[in-house]
Amino acid sequence: MADINRRQFLKQAATAGVVAISPGVLANVSPAGRDDDRILVVVELSGGNDGLNSVVPFRDDAYYRLRPTIGIKPDKLLAMDDDWGLNPGMLGFKRLWDSGELAVIHGCGYDDPSFSHFTSMAYWHTAAPNSGNEYGWMGRLADEMASTPAVNPIINIGNTQSLAVNSRKHTPVVFDDPARFQRSGFAASTDMLAHIDMEETAAASKNPARRFLNNVAKSANTSSALVQEAWQSYQSPVDYGIFPMDLNKVAACIDHGLPTQLYHVAFRNNAFDTHVQQPALHTRLLSYACDAIHGFVRDLQRLGQGERVSVLVYSEFGRRVPENANLGTDHGTANVMFMTGGGVKGGHYGKPPSLTDLTEGENLKHTVDFRSVYATAISGWLGQDAAPVLNGNFDVLPIYQL
Repeated sequence: MADINRRQFLKQAATAGVVAISPGVLANVSPAGRDDDRILVVVELSGGNDGLNSVVPFRDDAYYRLRPTIGIKPDKLLAMDDDWGLNPGMLGFKRLWDSGELAVIHGCGYDDPSFSHFTSMAYWHTAAPNSGNEYGWMGRLADEMASTPAVNPIINIGNTQSLAVNSRKHTPVVFDDPARFQRSGFAASTDMLAHIDMEETAAASKNPARRFLNNVAKSANTSSALVQEAWQSYQSPVDYGIFPMDLNKVAACIDHGLPTQLYHVAFRNNAFDTHVQQPALHTRLLSYACDAIHGFVRDLQRLGQGERVSVLVYSEFGRRVPENANLGTDHGTANVMFMTGGGVKGGHYGKPPSLTDLTEGENLKHTVDFRSVYATAISGWLGQDAAPVLNGNFDVLPIYQL
């Protein structure tokens, strides 16, 4: 057993038809730290986080000229270096920055940007701006990583499934409360949903539709049991802050040995759509998110999993550069993205957009295609070919020191 890693064991168990796997067995399987054992956790700040008031260019006079009221004064910022400071709510990220674990990617966006939450988020979820794709970029990544249906390849924690995890070949595991994780359905269909042919009958094996539905049922029941076991056995002394953003649930699944390599969580309900009285609200939201992500990174290190897990943070767009009359900001374009966790070399990446050379609508001109950040995670971290996932070749940033 010592000669195989967690993923190999689970694949062999799945092939053998094992439905429930003892966590005690998984505890003896050491992570190998190879590409096929690495995990990517994607965190969405829904609503359009104001990147300009998150990572502040405090030495640029244009910033204060365009934001005379909501611009954050230098003495209030968490200093990063001689030119940049973090929003005072981003103490969790400041700690990661100081320890060299936070990568800040400036100017992320795409050509002909949409200012609609729904449309722009769909572009980010599918990595297909100004076009269409029924499958999400994480779903397509799972398809490339496992050509046949695998055991729990993607977990999406939320009250609905994100388009980002929609896959052609795999069924994402989607749950909100792990203690109540069960298949959704009407009460009258409960018995039918719970019924599984543990051994394929001759009739079932000849019926592709029945075989497919039976396999989905098996997967759902197995996933439910594993997630519930993971949550029940998980305890942590690490402080995730006031709002853990479901990242403690991700840590529980990783600690329990689930074979999942792709996770997606979100700060829900368009919380970062700060049109009115932004400063105090934005600082509070950032404190929740950054405390949670910092806690997650430290918790994984405590669990001995820190080198296996990398985190990517994004939002569907930035905000317009000038403040509005309501002391907020309106929908904008280019934004910052963040990466932290295993293998990440902290620092600034990408070219910061100019605050004087703006678009006609007074928005930032993007300098980095956001798909380059996805490509960095896909190839630089997971060791996969990013081109078929992203339907094109994009520059890989030198963020990972592996």
